[in-house]
Amino acid sequence: MIISEYLKSSPNNNFFLLAGPCVIEGEQMALDIAAQIAPLCSELGIPYVFKGSYRKANRSRLDSFTGIGDIEALQILGKVRSAVGVPVVTDIHQPEEARMAADFVDILQIPAFLCRQTDLLIAAAKTGRAVNIKKGQFLAPGSMRFAVDKVRESGCDEVMVTDRGTTFGYGDLVVDFRGIPEMQAECKAPVIMDVTHSLQQPNTTGGVTGGRPDMIETIARAAIAVGADGLFIETHPEPAKAKSDGANMLRLDLLPALLKRLTELRATINRF
Repeated sequence: MIISEYLKSSPNNNFFLLAGPCVIEGEQMALDIAAQIAPLCSELGIPYVFKGSYRKANRSRLDSFTGIGDIEALQILGKVRSAVGVPVVTDIHQPEEARMAADFVDILQIPAFLCRQTDLLIAAAKTGRAVNIKKGQFLAPGSMRFAVDKVRESGCDEVMVTDRGTTFGYGDLVVDFRGIPEMQAECKAPVIMDVTHSLQQPNTTGGVTGGRPDMIETIARAAIAVGADGLFIETHPEPAKAKSDGANMLRLDLLPALLKRLTELRATINRF
């Protein structure tokens, strides 16, 4: 599958969506989430990519959940891809993980804190998979062109960029929506708004990241209004029971109405 063509395949010029749980917690949960989102997106003309981390390497505390096992989680991602019939994205953390993950997924994601790691970007590019680079919380939007150049110069033209907010003080993030058109112009690549991670409130005194899920629609609507190519939304049937990032995730049963409203907004924007 040529991912760039798939992401632009909407018959109504709609945005595309990367959505799923923060981390793979089990096979049935992953399949259930994908099976609920895929037909909804098909109905709305939204190209859909299932998202799930096979392992969480960036955690606040040593006792935080990191995953069920790399190969087991990657096999689940592969099963979602074959059973539900949608592309799959997962993040990698070290160069040696790139080839391993590429056997199961369509898009390799570079975490925000690692977006300047040259060896990681090169390794992802050389797998032949598409690469999604998250903008570091510490970087100006225009600086992302250098990360994109590393991937392209390593032989991969299937590259996209994701904004996930910028560090604002010690325990919050802020989204500068000027960054979306700026990265589109500088990087000449699709730009995605990571709606849920941009609403994290990291580094709390209890060692568990907080969040503002009440602002999910606000961030998503603003991103669509300024022309984001895609949205990234982590979702879970019961965020309070999620093993990672539950504080900023969207409850799964709220996703259909949200996507319908965002599709209507995108149609309005397309008329201008």
